[in-house]
Amino acid sequence: MKQPEINCSYDELRAAITLQPHPRNPNTHSDEQIKLLAKIIQHQGWRNPVVVSKLSGFIVAGHGRLKAAELLGLDEVPVDLQDFKTEADELAHLVADNRIAELSEINRVTLADIIADLDTGDIDLELTGFEIPDIEDLMTAAPPSDASGNEYTNKIKAPSYEITGEKPEVTELVDTSKSSKLKNDIIKHSMPDDVRLFMEQAANRHNVFNYQKIAEFYAHANKELQALMEESALVIIDFDKAIENGYVKMSEKTAELYGKEYPDE
Repeated sequence: MKQPEINCSYDELRAAITLQPHPRNPNTHSDEQIKLLAKIIQHQGWRNPVVVSKLSGFIVAGHGRLKAAELLGLDEVPVDLQDFKTEADELAHLVADNRIAELSEINRVTLADIIADLDTGDIDLELTGFEIPDIEDLMTAAPPSDASGNEYTNKIKAPSYEITGEKPEVTELVDTSKSSKLKNDIIKHSMPDDVRLFMEQAANRHNVFNYQKIAEFYAHANKELQALMEESALVIIDFDKAIENGYVKMSEKTAELYGKEYPDE
C-alpha cells in the first residue's frame, strides 16, 4: 500500500505501535468513522498529526487518526509533541479538542452547494467525511415553503455538467460495489423472504451514481428514455418538473428546524 504523504507540520515520526491512547479519553469512534478517516488519509495524506503530551506521554488529540493508521497498516505516524503545565491542562485539552468542533453549526445550504460542485465524478464524495446515504439525505432536503405556501422549493442548486459527446457504458453510470457486497452478505444469512427483500432494497441506498456519466448517457438516449430519466430525477432539465416528481420535499420537522436557523429566508 502506498504510504500517505505528510502534508502537515510535526515534530517526529513515531512507530504507531508505541503510541499510547489516553486512558481517560471520553471520545469513542465507530468502525464506519475510522473507515472514512482512513480513506481520507489515504487520499489526502496527513493533514493533522497525532498530538502527544510531553507531560504524560499519552495522546491528547488524534486517537481516531491513530486507529485509521492502524487500519491502513501504517508503521509510522507523524507526531506533534506539546507541553502542558499541569495534568488539568492536559485533560482540559483532551476534552476541548472534540467539544469545540461539536459546538460549531453547519450551514446546510452552503454545504449542499459545495457537495453539488464536487459531484462531477472526479472525486469520491465520501472524502468529505459524509457517507453516500447522508449526502443523498442532504441533497434532497430543501428550505421551507416559499411565500405562496408551496411546500416544495427550487432553492437547491442543481449540479450542471458539460457534455463531451462520448456515450458511456451503462456499467459506468453507477457504482454498485458496496451494495453488491451487502447483498452477498444478506444471501449468507437465514431470514424470511420478506425481510430478505427489504434488506436487499435497503442495500441499494449505497449505490453511487455518477451524474457526469449519466448526463452524457442522457444526451445520447431516445426521447422516451430521456423522459424516464427526468421522471426519476437522474437528470434535471425542468426544475419545477423535478420538484413535482418528488426530487426535493421538505418534512415538517426539517422545515421547522430550517426556519429557526434561517428566519429571514
